[in-house]
Parts: sequence; structure tokens; C-alpha cells
Amino acid sequence: MGQAAGDPAPAVETAKGRVAPPMPWRTRLVVLAAGYVTDATRRADGTVNRRLLAVLDKGVAASGTPRNGVASRDVDIDDPAVPLLRARLFYPAAGGVGAEDEEGHRPLPVVVFFHGGGFAYLSAASPSYDAACRRIARHARAAVLSVEYRRAPEHRYPAAYDDGLAALRFVGNHHHHDHQPPVDASRCFLAGDSAGGNIAHHVARRYALDPSAFPRVRLVGLIAIQPFFGGEERTPAELRLDGAPIVNVPRTDWMWRAFLPPGADRSHEACSPAAAVAGIKSAPAFPPVTVVVGGYDPLQDWQRRYCDALRREGKEVRVLEYPDAIHAFYVFPEFPDAKDLMLRIKEIVAGSE
Repeated sequence: MGQAAGDPAPAVETAKGRVAPPMPWRTRLVVLAAGYVTDATRRADGTVNRRLLAVLDKGVAASGTPRNGVASRDVDIDDPAVPLLRARLFYPAAGGVGAEDEEGHRPLPVVVFFHGGGFAYLSAASPSYDAACRRIARHARAAVLSVEYRRAPEHRYPAAYDDGLAALRFVGNHHHHDHQPPVDASRCFLAGDSAGGNIAHHVARRYALDPSAFPRVRLVGLIAIQPFFGGEERTPAELRLDGAPIVNVPRTDWMWRAFLPPGADRSHEACSPAAAVAGIKSAPAFPPVTVVVGGYDPLQDWQRRYCDALRREGKEVRVLEYPDAIHAFYVFPEFPDAKDLMLRIKEIVAGSE
């Protein structure tokens, strides 16, 4: 019997088993298109066809006029340690929570956000990330600074991490700027998904190893949504979920080759969960971590190893498990789990008061 037009698309099955849950047909098409964009623009020589990518992933403009209760604008991060860096700042139009400053404004907690895309794709202006950051700002009643970090392969490790540190310094100096909204740098979170979750971790690690370099910033949390870590071996999840949406082994292999320094293997600190947390046991400023794991994400075994590595270093870790979630599920608001995650982020940010 055929399916009615409103019925969800069936689960994706392979000879190895189910690799994705049922989902609406429109969502299935968008997910397939995301994979197509990646495959169509990555070249065998390790470069990206940026001209074609600009057509397939056309960015949206910032909007000073609130959309769904959230305004945004693009800002320049002028930092002597990095080239000219940009970010998109989102903020609730009606203000935030907390004590008012002397001018009657309410300083907002701030989430420094790093988008996903395997270190090589997407941007703060990509429609999916513009919308996702807008939802985070609205639910959490927080300012969200979405960083337009330099992308691989043109800019390999550690460029994205350096840009993240520059963004953190920008937050600490934000009170020097005349524009609004004012932010509370003592309630600062780092967040990101996939490669952005990896960047958020490494920025937190560098901050924690030398917090005196950020005298006005206090990191109170790290939210790593399905962070991108890896290794030389193939994990059970990578093998079982071969053919899953968004992420697969050929794509992640290419992305690691594009991002890691020439000649480096996946024992490198940027990639290996164990190497990524090395040295933080003696760093009390490393913040509590929330790690989001999806049951249909081929990267889930690496994410759990990351959690285990953090615990071995004595760090506080909370895991949010979504058994029916694909990689990057939260950018699709039609998934019930996407709304639930926004509510969990709201709770995390509210707990910083």
C-alpha cells in the first residue's frame, strides 16, 4: 500500500541494518541535499570548490529587525593575533535576564557558537545556522556570537582554534564597544556542533590552561553537540551506520585530511579524544561539559570516548542521549528532539545565574 502525502518517509535501511529513523519527506530531501552539497564541492585534490559552494549554500543577511523575537547583526572582531575575523551576533529583541546596568540595560549571558561543517563547510550566515542560533538566543534569553572562523583546507589547524580564542577575547572586551546589547562575560558559554563542538572544546582547553589571559571572561559551560572527533580505526558505529545521513566515512576521511597539519595522523590532539583532553586535569578553569549524542550518528563512539577521557581527567560531564537522532538533527526544527535540546540549553544557561 502506498503512503499518503503527509506520511513520514520510511527509515533508511541498508544490508547492515537501519541507518536513519523515519522522517518527513521534506526533511529527507533537505538531508540528502546537504550531503550532495558536500560531495559536489569537495575535490579529490583536497580543495573545495568555493564558487560552487557559494551558490549551493547561499548565506542569509543579518537582520536588525527582529525575526521570531531575535535581532542580529554582523560584527568585526579586530584582534592582532588573527586576520580580520567576523561573527554574527544574535540577541533577544526584548532584552535578557539579570541585573540592569546603570543605563537600564540588562546584560545577557553570552554563548560563543561555532558552526559545523567538517571544518571546511558552511558559515554563520548559512540558513540552517542562522536559524539555529536564532532559536538558541530566543530559548536561552542569551546573546549568541556565531563565529565566522577560517575554514580548511585553505586554513588548517590551528586557525579555527585561534579564531575561537579571538572571539573569546572580543567577548571580554565587549563593554568597550558602544553598540548593544551589553553582555555578561562572567556568564560565558562555548557551544558548537560537529566540527564546531570540536572547536569549542579546544578553545575551552586553551582558555583553561591560561585563564589569566582572559581576565574579564569566566567560562561557565561547554555545550558540545555531537562533536567531531576521530581516529585511525573504524568504530562499530561507523561500520554499522555506513550510509547514514549527513556523515559517512568517506566524507570524514576527507575532512580530517583537509584540516590536520600535513603529515599528521589521527592521533593528533585536534582529532583524538584522549589527546584532546591531555593536560586539563590541572586546569580548574575548564568548564562543565554537556555532550549531545545521537543514536543514528556514526560519530557517537568517538563522542563517548571523549566523555570518558574527560572523566578520567576529573572533569564534570553530562551526556544527553537522543536515540533517534541523526547527525545535526537539531538544525531541523521539525524533529521533536530538536525542540527538546533547545529546552535543555535554556536550562543550562539559566543555571548560570
